[in-house]
Amino acid sequence: FAMMHRQRVLYHRQPGATNKGRHVLSTILLLLALIVVQIESLASDGGPAGSSMSKNRLWDRRHVLGSAAAAGLVLPGFGGHLPRAEAAVDKGEFLTLSHTTKRGSPVRVPCVGYSFYKTDSAMVGRCLNLALAAGVRHLDVATLYNSNAQIGAALQKYLETGLIPLEPAKKGDDPPPPKQVRGNSQRRRQQLFISHKLSNMEQFLDRVNVKASVKSEMEKLGVSYLDLCSIHSPLTDSKRRMATYEALLELQQEGLVQAVGVCNYGVGPLNEIISAGLPPPSVNQLELSPFNQHKDVAQWAKEHDTVVSCGAYSKLSGVSGPQEGWPVLADIAKKRGVTKAQILVRWSLQKGFVCVPRSGAGSKAERIAIAENSYAGCKTFVLSEDEMTSLDMLDEGLKAGKLGRRDGWGDQDVTGDDWEPTNFI
Repeated sequence: FAMMHRQRVLYHRQPGATNKGRHVLSTILLLLALIVVQIESLASDGGPAGSSMSKNRLWDRRHVLGSAAAAGLVLPGFGGHLPRAEAAVDKGEFLTLSHTTKRGSPVRVPCVGYSFYKTDSAMVGRCLNLALAAGVRHLDVATLYNSNAQIGAALQKYLETGLIPLEPAKKGDDPPPPKQVRGNSQRRRQQLFISHKLSNMEQFLDRVNVKASVKSEMEKLGVSYLDLCSIHSPLTDSKRRMATYEALLELQQEGLVQAVGVCNYGVGPLNEIISAGLPPPSVNQLELSPFNQHKDVAQWAKEHDTVVSCGAYSKLSGVSGPQEGWPVLADIAKKRGVTKAQILVRWSLQKGFVCVPRSGAGSKAERIAIAENSYAGCKTFVLSEDEMTSLDMLDEGLKAGKLGRRDGWGDQDVTGDDWEPTNFI
């Protein structure tokens, strides 16, 4: 198979190779490769699932399928065209949300935001200004982050004045003049997308209490409406989840919330909403990366017009983790001359997801990362179909517990490496 693949690549590089010739040769070689893989599979059928032979067979099939998909081939026994790798483009800077009640213009969510997850309250104002200066207008906040009051104070300064303080070029220098954003405060607010999440403690059986909690956090933020309000997790019980969801829908009807969402929901609690005859969430934010793609949840979202958002505690960072495929990510980043975090943001964009990376502001590297991981910082390059296929093949179904990511989860929730919030019910 390696020889066949090499011959195909060498031929494709020939200056005189026609598109028709390339397609014919690719078809012949890939058909032969598929036959070889099928024979090998039958010969070794019954081997241990975790054996090296089984893993090699899986790799062979993935490689063949990926190559065939990239060539756009139709192969017998696969129901037409094989799944192609993601096209090397994203959906643009915004996605339009479904299941909203806003009159007039649709509700659009910026595809890349900034999350205040794990942001020190003393750093909130600085982080907000860095994000705004980088062009970020999607702000991810939550009751559990315990910083809405500080965010609100910094936000009001921006909305009232339109001024964004800028960082000095280097330590000891005077800061440059602030950036001026045109328009009035109402216009500046309309340009923002504020996404808030209710904690488990705010999931009440009484919908009045749920709405009171939301209004309390809105007051801290100093806003008259939320662009998106979500349930932070399914880790309560069915009655509380449903009462809270219904309360958010009521707030939507009242005009205080433009879109209703959920976070860390697996297919079980998502179907719970549909079974109750309620509209699907506009957004489902969860831990999602090439290493843990939650394909069942992503497919559910596609079928119900729900936008998938990669949460801040996804593996959207430049710090190596327990993933076996981390060098693949590092190699792509090195070849592209960008950071691993930028590759992950770019991957999410080309998958059609929203993502909300986060960074602190304590060091220069952290401050730079806020700009690098913005839409402006990641729109300057696109991943090829081969690169997307390589990243898609990194899926390990990596559990949140193994990653050590805790988006507000306590010890009573995270019971071990196999813990995963989307498997709660």
